[in-house]
Amino acid sequence: MKIAMIGTGYVGLVSGTCFSEFGVNVTCVDKDKATIKKLLGGECPIFEPGLAPLVSSNVSSGRLAFTTDLKKAVSQADAVFIAVGTPSRRGDGHADLTYVYEAAAEIAEAIEGYTVVVTKSTVPVGTGRKVKQVIINTNHDADFDVASNPEFLREGSAINDFMRPDRVVIGTDCPRSENILRELYRPLYLRETPIVATELETAELIKYAANSFLATKITFINEFADLCEKIGANIHDVARGIGLDGRIGNKFLHAGPGYGGSCFPKDTLALVKTAQDFSSPVRIVETVIEINTKRKIAMAEKIIGACNGSVEGKTLAILGLTFKPNTDDLRDSPSLTIIPILQAKGAEIRAYDPEGMEEAAASFDGVTFCAGPYETIENSDALVILTEWNSFRALDMKRIKKLLKNPTIVDLRNIYVPQDMENAGFVYHSIGRSSARKER
Repeated sequence: MKIAMIGTGYVGLVSGTCFSEFGVNVTCVDKDKATIKKLLGGECPIFEPGLAPLVSSNVSSGRLAFTTDLKKAVSQADAVFIAVGTPSRRGDGHADLTYVYEAAAEIAEAIEGYTVVVTKSTVPVGTGRKVKQVIINTNHDADFDVASNPEFLREGSAINDFMRPDRVVIGTDCPRSENILRELYRPLYLRETPIVATELETAELIKYAANSFLATKITFINEFADLCEKIGANIHDVARGIGLDGRIGNKFLHAGPGYGGSCFPKDTLALVKTAQDFSSPVRIVETVIEINTKRKIAMAEKIIGACNGSVEGKTLAILGLTFKPNTDDLRDSPSLTIIPILQAKGAEIRAYDPEGMEEAAASFDGVTFCAGPYETIENSDALVILTEWNSFRALDMKRIKKLLKNPTIVDLRNIYVPQDMENAGFVYHSIGRSSARKER
């Protein structure tokens, strides 16, 4: 079987590469000549653990190819996946589907023989039907069906998420297209991966419902962390106590500075707009968006408070800029809100991130970027941990204490134990934990 993957961004490149690992012949297509040139030259344009060697091995095997020639790739494909970006539209928050519809029109002109056109991008309910109409309007003779196959990939864990998914969702009204997609995912059969087969609209909504629910869990535990600080409770124990309940589960119950990334912010906003359009508002998700936006501002205020109420003329060492570890993605990262607020209050910022430095250089003004944690910390008035990279979990605290002007640490990811930090002589601030209580 042959497939074409339109778009070599995060979803397209990971999905296309993993399909080729299943033994499928995959051609990844992109209009960006620079991106295709990198891929043809053996360079992976995004950072994702395990992706680069997987791309290399499947290119060598002849199962994975890259091109700017959409027409050739589509004409030879049994299935064509649309995996282009769907950013928030300026002004109203709706998902911008410009690239999706442009891809659909180009696909329509290139189709030869029966083809399944699959939306892999995260798209609002009803998009699949519109994609179908675009193809019909462009090419009345096209022999095709449209399906939805939403992705559930976590940045930093995407390869495993694709190879060992919790479920595969297939949305289509046609048994023929469903059978083709089932065949594509047949390698997962031995792992007994559940396949949820449904109509287009339901498949599209499942993706938004999943991301909105996870964003809600994050926001829920963050609000309880604030309550813990007020009453002297420990958010780690609260999260464990409720997470052991099988009805709740322990994932996405880690208090922090708010969610970010390429999915949760834009998907929750798009869902809210869709629900409002259908006069069926999702008030919980609306509140989640509001709270998460305010939380990032509150975390900047927390840092200022830890610095005796003012950062004017002070130098702050920031460790971690990406929205989560194991990615180079800064999209909607808390750092994009927190750092400018600190700068506006007069702080000088020194920063380091293991993978996000190139993108950070284009995202921040007036920040001094350093080569490592200790260079960042040297002669700073306080250390702030924004992202829980593993390389930050076992820093030499004796060395840090000597490098800092003041022994102040603001840990917005709770990667250290309060009592240990106090015993080491630090003024330690974390989220939702009372330093007076022993952490187990």
